[in-house]
Amino acid sequence: MGTAKWIAGLLGWVAFGPIGALLGVIAGSVIEGAVEAAHQISGGAAPGGAQGGSYRGGYGASEQRNSFLVSLLVLSSAVIRADGKTLQAELDYVKAFVRQNFGEAAVSEAMRILSGLSLQEVNVYSVGGQIAANMNYSQRLQLFHYLAGIANADGDFSASEKSVLEAIASAIRLNASDAASVIAMYYRDTTSAYAVLEISPSATDDEVKAAYRRMAMKNHPDKVASLGPDVQKAAEEKFRKIQEAYETIKKQRGIK
Repeated sequence: MGTAKWIAGLLGWVAFGPIGALLGVIAGSVIEGAVEAAHQISGGAAPGGAQGGSYRGGYGASEQRNSFLVSLLVLSSAVIRADGKTLQAELDYVKAFVRQNFGEAAVSEAMRILSGLSLQEVNVYSVGGQIAANMNYSQRLQLFHYLAGIANADGDFSASEKSVLEAIASAIRLNASDAASVIAMYYRDTTSAYAVLEISPSATDDEVKAAYRRMAMKNHPDKVASLGPDVQKAAEEKFRKIQEAYETIKKQRGIK
């Protein structure tokens, strides 16, 4: 996938604001042409406004998927650099995601963009604000799940990576309990199953059951169906982790 074709798929909200600025440094005149074309399409209004539509409204499945991927690449750069080193396992994790969701042809371009981003300072708060304004909550939650997976790709989920993830969660306006639940899916200790369900070990059996029903509804894979079958498949994996946490607690307590 050449740069022009890649950027052409981004004629939505990502061409504006801090994400567009970061891509502009990497893609040069190509992104400038995309921004100009996007202005013409939207009548001069930035996507996400009344005329331009938004991720929540006017953009089709292709634009949504491309915007999701670019958001992932930008924030991936911040997570990968959090511990001061770039590990092959983390890069392989991103490659696998791109390959599964966009095909082999997209991998080299995605990694070129990620490499360019590694030379830029990513302000997770400004980038996160743009993402929060244009993605619905379920999509943001799924994005965060992928980022946590990147942090865990090398088997060493460091404190610095956790700190960056917590900053990203705040920037993309996730509930603190939701962010803690996703992180707990990768931290394994005696209370992690409870954290996944967003409850404390002191919760009653009825509260455990209610928490499971709430989490199952909030994280149902159908909520990210517009991002494509592979993203939905990853959401199903997260859904299974919620089920596993519930089964762990049920077994510990003898809940029927």
